[in-house]
Amino acid sequence: MKNKYLLEIEKTVGRAINNYSLIKEKDRVVVALSGGKDSLVMLDTISNRRKRLPIKYDILAVHVHVRNIGYKIDYEFIKDFCNEHNVSFHMIDAAVVETGHAETRHALSLHEYDDKTTPCFTCSHLRRKLLFDFVKEMKCNKLAFGHHRDDAVETLLMNMMFNSSISSIPPSLSMFDGEFDIIRPLILLGEDEIKKYAELKNFPPELKICPYSEATHRFTIKGILNEMEKINKNARKNIYAAMSNIHDEYLPRK
Repeated sequence: MKNKYLLEIEKTVGRAINNYSLIKEKDRVVVALSGGKDSLVMLDTISNRRKRLPIKYDILAVHVHVRNIGYKIDYEFIKDFCNEHNVSFHMIDAAVVETGHAETRHALSLHEYDDKTTPCFTCSHLRRKLLFDFVKEMKCNKLAFGHHRDDAVETLLMNMMFNSSISSIPPSLSMFDGEFDIIRPLILLGEDEIKKYAELKNFPPELKICPYSEATHRFTIKGILNEMEKINKNARKNIYAAMSNIHDEYLPRK
């Protein structure tokens, strides 16, 4: 039963890769490895897929450590994990600083914290900039994030509520006039499926989670979706499917 479940998850990831043309022959893929269950499952599944396919593509894993945010991961496990999968591991050391010059090559001076600029926004902005720079430096053409179906649904609802727009996180997004693509191989998986895969594989939890993880709109939206699933157990799946099933004629014009 265990191996069957793991294989089904790998097949779902493969279906997402094929359906959305996420990874092709000779691609150089950077995996954004946060150390959480999502990124570990992503690296595990796309690496296992690579072993079985006749096509070849490179995988590099990179972790951006923001040292003054207050989270902690098992670095030794991650390095060993990458070695087992024949994936080169890279770490970028960074810090969120309020003013002045960058502390190191991998630090960034960003906005001061205030009511409009949350720590989460600042940290995310820093991570993305450093990841983008790394992709360019290593001459890669894909950057893989571990976002899943639930993330896409939550983002859709948040954009509707706070930005008055119907938009989310797509499976693939071209960046900087085609210089590289952001891809999301886990986009067809629910968070519960990823959690079960990680448990079956005995992936370690984060040693210390981000102190801001529950103080966000996204955390509140998760609760709303849980309530929706009490009404219809397929609520998350149906909302995700709705993004590809839009009837323009039944929507108001500008």
